[in-house]
Amino acid sequence: MTYGADYQDLFRLDGKRAVVVGAGSGIGREAARALSAHGAEVVCADRDAEAAAATRAGTPYALDVLDRDAVRAAAAELGAVDVLVFTAATNVRKRLLDYVDTEFDRVVDLNLRASFDLVRAFGGPMAERGRGSIVGFTSIRAVTVEPGQGVYAATKAGLVQLLRTAAAELGPRGVRVNAIAPGVVETPLTSQIRADPAWEAAYATKSALGRWAQPSELAGAVVYLASDAASFVTGSVLTVDGGWTAVDGRFDPPGL
Repeated sequence: MTYGADYQDLFRLDGKRAVVVGAGSGIGREAARALSAHGAEVVCADRDAEAAAATRAGTPYALDVLDRDAVRAAAAELGAVDVLVFTAATNVRKRLLDYVDTEFDRVVDLNLRASFDLVRAFGGPMAERGRGSIVGFTSIRAVTVEPGQGVYAATKAGLVQLLRTAAAELGPRGVRVNAIAPGVVETPLTSQIRADPAWEAAYATKSALGRWAQPSELAGAVVYLASDAASFVTGSVLTVDGGWTAVDGRFDPPGL
């Protein structure tokens, strides 16, 4: 049986405008490149405008998401946006009793409050136009934690519920909202771990695939959620973790 061209074009993004926040490095950079490769007009937004330009996937745009006024101004200035992807995050790896107030505020402000601002600033105009896709990056730490990851994990769990709520509220107006939950990925955010060979190896062996992910391996999930291939997908968390959360990993039973 031969099917029509519709299936061939499911992942195409021709004629759509995408804003990728955090496009200057890591997962954001590869997401921008993948969206561009599938036909989208991409705005590469990042606090570091030079890094955004180096992505070479679209128009660089300087944006500090910690500046609420700047986020609102960007949404107004950039006009009709069909896809919003945001990846910016930070982590302070400390046990809870060792945290200081400023560290807590820094993690919560970037990972959660800035996400809230982005969803509102870009989601409102999408709802008015009756279409759009928002993709935020949470983490496997939203569901599984370890010592030193408490505040980061709390923000990522909170982000999941924020995006689910946005999906419920904006869905009737044509806007889809989803999250991607990566496992361990070789990005600037994980440089502290990768600088310790034992720590790096322990993380690699935890997943079913036995290795870290490259940022490019998250790009397909972004394209999928942005495209018509995911036209009935909203309020979901797409886990891309190499099997980390599926495998217990603490003991390999003998004789099997």
